[in-house]
Amino acid sequence: MKLDFAMLCAGSVRAKNTMNIMLTNVLDTVIGGLFYYLFGFAYGSPFNGFIGRHYFTLGSIPSSSYDYNNFLYQWAFVIAVAEITSGSIAERTQFVAYLIYSSFLTGFVYPVVSHWFWATDGWASAFQTNKFLFDSGVIDFAGSGVVHIVGGVADLWGALIEGPRIGRFDHTGRSVALRCGFVAITSGCSVVEPWATIICGFVHHHEDEDYKQDFPLSEIDSRPIPPLLY
Repeated sequence: MKLDFAMLCAGSVRAKNTMNIMLTNVLDTVIGGLFYYLFGFAYGSPFNGFIGRHYFTLGSIPSSSYDYNNFLYQWAFVIAVAEITSGSIAERTQFVAYLIYSSFLTGFVYPVVSHWFWATDGWASAFQTNKFLFDSGVIDFAGSGVVHIVGGVADLWGALIEGPRIGRFDHTGRSVALRCGFVAITSGCSVVEPWATIICGFVHHHEDEDYKQDFPLSEIDSRPIPPLLY
């Protein structure tokens, strides 16, 4: 999953920013894992309807036979949230500011929201006796609801605060097509959503002739990389 996010991000930015966006992908994994280990897992644990407070640094786990795969499972979700949001603020965020954002999102925001829906005592949990939403509670299929609602809201606020990328619009306000890596986008989509690869190829085929491509990965190799789909 990390590889497809990395390819998708690399293809969505200009070549000069490829290394930066790839580095943020790696740091999301590292920073997300560290802060979720230190704080996030505890905030998502059962305690009250709003937030948990047990198991900081995985300490005081009640059973020696506890399945630590559960921590790795939740960690995969939390870094996915950070990755989703990184795309909406790409090419216009200072590196230190991004680290602060990623730490706060993975160490506090996402764990608290996941606690609401997944913890046995979360205020919107389907495990509650007094259930929210017509006595059913929030039933989150495979975690997709919590992951994407947190990532989507963070996306929205990030885009609103930072505004468009420099060069995205001309002086009249008209949209300007940015040079991007179509091969990398298609490769990323082929893993995330295979059907999206077909859509990417269809859209690319019908683009105007003035639209230009820029293949970030071709800077590594002097040979041009041909498009995968036409």
